[in-house]
Amino acid sequence: MKTILLSLVLSLFVFSGCATWKGLKKDSRNAWEVTKDTSAKAYNSSKNIFINRTN
Repeated sequence: MKTILLSLVLSLFVFSGCATWKGLKKDSRNAWEVTKDTSAKAYNSSKNIFINRTN
């Protein structure tokens, strides 16, 4: 009985870890996309301000 219970708990832990890893990968991919978009907007805004002030 203890062996079955231990196997069940261990299996749940392993499978939840896999789901967490997939979620982590998805979250990090989304965070990277947001970072790239925000960085591009900041760069373009700074570039436009510089161009407008030098003209």
